[in-house]
Amino acid sequence: MNQPNPGRVNLGKVTLSKSTPTVDLAKSGDNQGIMRVNLNWSQGAKRGFFKRSSAVDLDLGCLWELTDGRKGVVQAVGNNFGQLKSAPFIQLDGDDRTGESSGGENMHINLERPDIFRRILIFAFIYEGVPNWAAADGVVTLFPNGGPEVEVRLDSPVDGARSCAIALLQNTGGALSVTREVQYINGNQSAIDRAYGWGMDWHPASK
Repeated sequence: MNQPNPGRVNLGKVTLSKSTPTVDLAKSGDNQGIMRVNLNWSQGAKRGFFKRSSAVDLDLGCLWELTDGRKGVVQAVGNNFGQLKSAPFIQLDGDDRTGESSGGENMHINLERPDIFRRILIFAFIYEGVPNWAAADGVVTLFPNGGPEVEVRLDSPVDGARSCAIALLQNTGGALSVTREVQYINGNQSAIDRAYGWGMDWHPASK
């Protein structure tokens, strides 16, 4: 049976699913400029669960690794907001601690040279509050300059899990693709690291 080609799809939006988990973001040699990554959750959740429990704090972040071996994390915890013009070439805008921002949380990835990235794992975690992913109904959307928006919905929730590995960007022969993960993990960022073999040393931090 022929398998679907995970190449470029010229549509306004591509939703990654279990049946179609991968799409190309950039080919080798492409200059894609700055790609925005947005984490948002439903207004209904904000009026309901998140409004009732003001301590809930849903955060966007990523683990990154460059082809030269450097690696790290971009997240609000520890003020690791990153930077765009030098390593890690990824920057988190800020930290929405209440869930009240209509724009959610945004991270930018500099794809002027997509070949410098080995892999990037986009994740979300609940920094404070009861882990209730079903109430959040979260969605992450990638906005590349070339090609359609790429949407990953945080479906099949596992309530009680503190973290969710959402999407994995990988370099294959200089090209960059994104694959849906949506793996709920019991634990914090170090647990995500162990699950994906990032191999970093972790120390307690706050924000």
